[in-house]
Amino acid sequence: MKLVILGGPGAGKGTQGKQLCSHLNIPWISTGEIFRGAIAAQTNLGLQSAPFVEKGELVPDTIAIELIRERLTQPDAQSGWLLDGYPRTAFQAEELDFLLDDLGQRLDWAIWIDVPVSVLMSRSLERSRADDRPEIVRRRIDLFHQRTIPITEYYEPRQRLLRIDGDRPPESIARGLLETLGC
Repeated sequence: MKLVILGGPGAGKGTQGKQLCSHLNIPWISTGEIFRGAIAAQTNLGLQSAPFVEKGELVPDTIAIELIRERLTQPDAQSGWLLDGYPRTAFQAEELDFLLDDLGQRLDWAIWIDVPVSVLMSRSLERSRADDRPEIVRRRIDLFHQRTIPITEYYEPRQRLLRIDGDRPPESIARGLLETLGC
């Protein structure tokens, strides 16, 4: 199964994505990890993405899609995968579809973990990460609403969007996801 998981900061994408991947026996592919790995290895694409990652900005689409291409062609991703952190915009969703066409693959589902803004704020602040200060969290949520929410308008008419209520206990979300996917 080929999936992307979407939602605001603190929606539970990582938690749910990792559990789902474990259940489906597919790799969880975090774009953050891809970027950090490429930077650590000092690859050409890693060096190009470093300034953006260091500032907490989105890596330019041309760099990001090439890093995704490299990752999706690795042997462990041949039977399926779950992308976490990409796409973040409707344009990136379209670019991902073009990439998948080129690779002879097709996205099965875009999973949207829908969580109210107030809950995103409180969850993010409870994580106590260094970059989870209120003003930074608010900025990430604002960017999420401006850039990411329009993805639903891309996937919904293509009948590839699964909306999941993310304002409930993680176990309940996981059960709902598995039921919805028919796993």
